[in-house]
Amino acid sequence: MTEAEMADSGLTKTGLTKTGPAKPESSAILLEGVTRTYEGRGGAVHALRGIELAIAPGSLVALRGRSGSGKTTLLNIIGGIDQATEGRVRVLGTDVTSLGQTAAAEWRRTTLGFVFQSHGLVTSMTAFENVEVALRIAGIPRRERADRVNEHLAMVGLLDWSEHRPDELSGGQRQRVAIARATAADAQLVIADEPTGELDVETGSSVLSTLRTIVDTTGSTIVVATHDPALDDFADRVVHLSDGTIDSRSHEDTP
Repeated sequence: MTEAEMADSGLTKTGLTKTGPAKPESSAILLEGVTRTYEGRGGAVHALRGIELAIAPGSLVALRGRSGSGKTTLLNIIGGIDQATEGRVRVLGTDVTSLGQTAAAEWRRTTLGFVFQSHGLVTSMTAFENVEVALRIAGIPRRERADRVNEHLAMVGLLDWSEHRPDELSGGQRQRVAIARATAADAQLVIADEPTGELDVETGSSVLSTLRTIVDTTGSTIVVATHDPALDDFADRVVHLSDGTIDSRSHEDTP
């Protein structure tokens, strides 16, 4: 997206906030009246119930809540992986609710990065190759790829480990490679689902610190679904979900 297009859509590289929701006109992510209902064996399952949420660009936001609260469903809808039953979803100037499957897949490929609980690295590839493959998929010219891979591995503190394969890396190092892979193609939005779920406290903290560094260095927006209260110390904002709704604690200042 060009600077002119960003200006037209109300997006900027600023907007860090610790004082509550972003103003809609300056939001990287805007959800209005979003519901998601599934048909289960016992009847309708209301995963999300009328979500109203605005997230500022260039911020690190934690989605907190118990299992079944709607965190992952909300991430999937923001990322265009799932479709809202009702409501409007606008992400980085795109009305995600209007995209068909093919258009949504192309939009994700060129705009978003994903980090999951399991790192998902290719075990036969080095750290360098795991990051580079994401650039190839994104269509980045070969002559640019090496510099980008090295830049992002350095950003997550793993440049000296670039020739190591995943089984030669610790759990935290593997997740940091996954973060470099998610951000190397200049993703404007990174979605992370329980990225510290399989890590010990100290290692998890190093991964969360890496996410904070990525936001501060690149101006990307990162939204993390997590049970980990440690993220509160790194996030610009914490959104608490309960039974598919956002509860009142989400409008308090983040420490």
